[in-house]
Amino acid sequence: MKIHLQARVVDKPWGHEEIFAETPSYVGKILFIRRGEALSLQYHEIKEETLRVLDGELELVFGPDADNLETRLLERGAVFHVPPGTLHRMIAVSDCSLLEVSTNHLDDVVRLEDRYGRRGTSAP
Repeated sequence: MKIHLQARVVDKPWGHEEIFAETPSYVGKILFIRRGEALSLQYHEIKEETLRVLDGELELVFGPDADNLETRLLERGAVFHVPPGTLHRMIAVSDCSLLEVSTNHLDDVVRLEDRYGRRGTSAP
């Protein structure tokens, strides 16, 4: 088994993510999203994740399909679970950081909309 002693940072067009734990079973990340930026409207076929807002505010758009999306404002301390198949997007109201714990399926991203030209890919 590979042991990681350092976190690794992956730059994203909306900010970056710091992967601090990566095992065959789970992944732990801290996401940093700049104010006004948004992640893709996406879903995962297998990956399951739980998010906790560490700092800042964001709008979470989520639902079972594109015709049934709702939006919630999440503030510091809020927790949200994303089961496989759930459409979701995060939009930063202010600079924010989130803790994400998920299964280890890092490439399981189906992008339906993306303001940075990554629609339909699993590219960072």
